Amino acid sequence: MAELLDPRTVRRIAAQIGLRPTKQRGQNFVVDANTVRRIVAKARVTPQDVVLEVGPGLGSLTLGLLETGARVTAIEIEDALAAQLSATVAEHQPAAADRLLVVNDDALDVSALPGPQPTMVVANLPYNVSVPVLLHLLETFVGWRTGLVMVQLEVADRLVAPPGSRVYGVPSAKLAWYAGAERVGTVPPTVFWPVPNVESGLVRLVRRDPPQTTASRQQVFRVVDAAFAQRRKMLRSALSGLFGSSAAASEAIVAAGLDPTARGELLSIEQFARLAEQLR
Repeated sequence: MAELLDPRTVRRIAAQIGLRPTKQRGQNFVVDANTVRRIVAKARVTPQDVVLEVGPGLGSLTLGLLETGARVTAIEIEDALAAQLSATVAEHQPAAADRLLVVNDDALDVSALPGPQPTMVVANLPYNVSVPVLLHLLETFVGWRTGLVMVQLEVADRLVAPPGSRVYGVPSAKLAWYAGAERVGTVPPTVFWPVPNVESGLVRLVRRDPPQTTASRQQVFRVVDAAFAQRRKMLRSALSGLFGSSAAASEAIVAAGLDPTARGELLSIEQFARLAEQLR
């Protein structure tokens, strides 16, 4: 087995490049090799895969992914971390160095990737931007079919929530446009440095076709946003701004085969798509 990072090595590399983890960037680095291997195993990475990793940080998960024989394209926003990542791989897994590509950029701004295109996404997503980054990756890089992301536990629960659930909302509905999602594990705070004050959740993703609809994805997402903007309101009230009035919204909701007094948290992505078809 290849050498993965331990807590002492993580701190040494951080000190070497003058890194002080910040809450602003949601920086919490995995320092436990067993957790890394568990994530990689649950992601079902094979040597044939090209893995897209976002926020590789000091390289703990990167090394675990490379250990499988897969290629890794890592997007890292921090200049110092991006510059260090290749050196860390060269030191700990020199034979894998040619299977790593580092993109020094903000993941939300990346619209094209060098080299072979990703077949899967595996990432410890920064807590503060996990949902926008995930949705951007799904929209922009259509070739990847499966993924595993580690996010704050509360976010994990939202991502996998079905319609009618207490935590079902905008992230749940929008993710359902692209993929099926299930929570496949939790990760304790103690395996990170610095130690966060929350647990993390592992969410497995399997891409699927979006609902069959004449509405565009942008139209469907506008309806989703409007339906959840005032969560406690009935659909006819929540969508009145979008359709021009409460009466027009009621008419559109009935035309879509839905109940105007229902609330947004009861609707599936397919039902949101039917509603979006009523937009003029």
